[in-house]
Amino acid sequence: MDLQTLWFIIITFLFIGFFVLEGFDFGVGILLPFISRDDRQRRTIINTIGPFWDGNEVWLITATSGMFAAFPDWYATLFSALYLPVLMMLVALIFRGVAFEFRSKRDNPAWRSFWDWSIFGGSVVPALLWGIALANFIRGVPVDGSMHYTGGLLNLLNPYALLCGITATLIFTLHGAIFLTLKTTGVLQERAMNFAKKLWAPATLLCILFMAYTTIETDLFRHLGVNPGIIPVFSVLALISVLFLLQKNAAGWAFAMTSVAIAFSTITIFMGLYPRLLVSSLNPAWSLTIYNSSSSAYSLGLVSVVALVFLPIIIMYQGWSYWVFRQRVTGDSELEY
Repeated sequence: MDLQTLWFIIITFLFIGFFVLEGFDFGVGILLPFISRDDRQRRTIINTIGPFWDGNEVWLITATSGMFAAFPDWYATLFSALYLPVLMMLVALIFRGVAFEFRSKRDNPAWRSFWDWSIFGGSVVPALLWGIALANFIRGVPVDGSMHYTGGLLNLLNPYALLCGITATLIFTLHGAIFLTLKTTGVLQERAMNFAKKLWAPATLLCILFMAYTTIETDLFRHLGVNPGIIPVFSVLALISVLFLLQKNAAGWAFAMTSVAIAFSTITIFMGLYPRLLVSSLNPAWSLTIYNSSSSAYSLGLVSVVALVFLPIIIMYQGWSYWVFRQRVTGDSELEY
């Protein structure tokens, strides 16, 4: 295995961690205005992700840092193409982070309502935009032979990408609803369970529809790099099993299955891309690959050593934090947000 392939695997792993972990707190943020009925319930819901949300975003920071260090041309072209969506995503995430810290600073209903809806917007916008971005990775964007993006915003907002964005948002919301059933009690737990059961059908149907559309719109399942094989089938089967598990009140297993579905979907996309990083819709030969977009061998070797040292630390710290804050959150818990 060469260093370019190693870093492709590392970045894939980082995105899996980000989508699985940040996915559920996006989902919780999206559900916040709809499950809660008063300020105490809203504070309880926010406290379920209070210890985790900022740590989950570390996976995104690490993934984009890895892209910059290992594949600088991919990073430059991608963020040039997605400049406006990335700006929108950053603004949404900033408002979301500020909302977690500011909403409890004033005991004013209008103040808290503004920040609660900021959490909602700061959750739904990144969820939607990440789906749109991933779809354009595999569908292709207008990139010329000099690795320059030559399109506009409308090139990114095509029907295929919008379908992926909506599907990702629904799956993250389902993921968040199931997480709430594991972290709350009483009426909040019951509402979260009801929302999860209602969200299952549209999320699963759109996932299947997106897979069918993918076979038409892209070469993901025909590409000769690494054929995803039956991995996407496992993703769908995991999602289908969620309703059965919810009916049996096995919320822990249901959460595991939505995590598997998200992880396997991400693996499918990156395996179908390999060795490409960004498909050119103008000419397949102009696509960015792990070889024409990578740093020098010396740089890759250096950042590989750094990654092998710090990635285990990140994983161990996150595992420890989830273990420490594993208890359910109730209305009697200490409220900080």
